[in-house]
Amino acid sequence: MEFFDITDENGIPTGETVSRSEAHDKGISHRTAHIWIVRKKGDSYQVLLQKRSAEKESFPSMYDTSSAGHIQAGDDPLESAQRELFEELGIRTNEGDLTFAGKFHIKYEMEFHGKMFRDNEVAFVYAYEKPVDETKLVLQTEEVEEVKWFDIEEVREGCKHRDGTFCVPTEGLETIMKYLDNKE
Repeated sequence: MEFFDITDENGIPTGETVSRSEAHDKGISHRTAHIWIVRKKGDSYQVLLQKRSAEKESFPSMYDTSSAGHIQAGDDPLESAQRELFEELGIRTNEGDLTFAGKFHIKYEMEFHGKMFRDNEVAFVYAYEKPVDETKLVLQTEEVEEVKWFDIEEVREGCKHRDGTFCVPTEGLETIMKYLDNKE
């Protein structure tokens, strides 16, 4: 059973923990790490997105952030980001490979597989800009069906129009786009 630190609105642990199921049943605030794999292509950026497994409890078979996951109780956001990237895509990172891009709050209630899912999380966003050959990644098949490069503007438009392709959190996309704009 997974346990998360209960957090305040800024993602700071309160000293209490909650099980994953209770956090999502009751909408209790917890933390996640989101990693965006990005590359410059011509005048714009591309992002490598993962297609979520059809078995996922939320947003099955939709394209999502490159890698993301819950931060376990007692863990720190960066170490969780590194662990998720390795577990889901087989990318091992070294110190300095991930750049903190910001954080945002996700809060929603939706029904998936006939059950209410209440998400309330503070997401810590990281950029990974090293070269990635998507054909050589080792995908965690219970989490990820495939990965694919998308132009970042295509992802923005797909999210804006809710076309059913993408489930990336809009605030996460805005966070990584702001980070990339500030690099220019």
